Amino acid sequence: MSSMQATSSANNSLTAGMLPRGSVWLILFASWIASASFFGVLQLAGITSHFSLIGAVVCGTLLFDVLVYVVSRLVEGRRKALDRLVTSLVVTAFVLALLPLISLSFTVIAQGAPRFDLEFLTSSMRNILGPGGGALHAIVGTLEITGMATLISVPIGLLTAIYLVEYGRGHVARFIIFMVDVMTGIPSIVAGLFAYALFAVFFGPGVRSGFIGAVALSVLMIPIVVRSSEEMLKLTPNELREASYALGVPKWLTIIKIVLPTSLAGITTGVTLAIARVIGETAPLLLTAGYTASMNYDLFSDRMMTLPVYVYVQYSQQGPNVSDFVNRAWTGALILILIVALLNLTARLVARIFSPKLSR
Repeated sequence: MSSMQATSSANNSLTAGMLPRGSVWLILFASWIASASFFGVLQLAGITSHFSLIGAVVCGTLLFDVLVYVVSRLVEGRRKALDRLVTSLVVTAFVLALLPLISLSFTVIAQGAPRFDLEFLTSSMRNILGPGGGALHAIVGTLEITGMATLISVPIGLLTAIYLVEYGRGHVARFIIFMVDVMTGIPSIVAGLFAYALFAVFFGPGVRSGFIGAVALSVLMIPIVVRSSEEMLKLTPNELREASYALGVPKWLTIIKIVLPTSLAGITTGVTLAIARVIGETAPLLLTAGYTASMNYDLFSDRMMTLPVYVYVQYSQQGPNVSDFVNRAWTGALILILIVALLNLTARLVARIFSPKLSR
């Protein structure tokens, strides 16, 4: 009997001063309910025109940070309360970062779904002034221009990264790194002006083509490819290089057979991030590729439509029936997001397949 009492007293001493299990979630839900009630009262009183779910979640989460600290301070003491406060602030930061993404995805899907049909994917805007039409010409233009920009950027960026990691020393390497950092921060419109001015020198003012747009996008892609590939190449263990050199393998073959395969997963991810960075650019493509309502499969001739420009044109040049143009703009944005999501899934698949296998 005495041993059971001792065990019970020991358990009580261990659990004393601790919040019951599930109390943190209870405080969180209570904070959300209180915040939602407050926003509902504001709407009923006419202070706000509509109920803001995102505002209620954000305010409720901030209220939770305060309440969980106060309750924990009263029950568990200062040290545990501070630990719970920091944990709740981290969760709050995660919620604040996630809410815009969820809101954006929900809005684009809800607004773009009505016109996401076979007609939209298989027709262009040629001779379309009202309802109907599609974005096939913009989808083809986006894929061709982005693909050409990738073909230009990846070899240049990867070779530059190999030089900086494997060969570059002294002032030349530092100058290249400085210029890459500068190029990373240039506005996209500057890249478009550069590409347009470059080709206008040879072909005259007013020149437009998909290839010029690809050159403009490659100016934006190259520094991202360089920096991401450089970091991945640096992660390759030097022991692998030294083992290859010890076997008499020359440096260039070591890079091809050892360094690049080891870093392939990370390099693929970096290239995908670079593509996702430029695929939604509008300003440089307006200057270089222009826009058209007809199909154009030739990168080197005439104007070519892209999805970002398509969305911009549909929204900015609305006709008599505004809803037709706005719906097409939302659906174009939805297709652009789906393309980026597909690229990211492909990059993850490639990274998983080609990543180094550590297990036997």
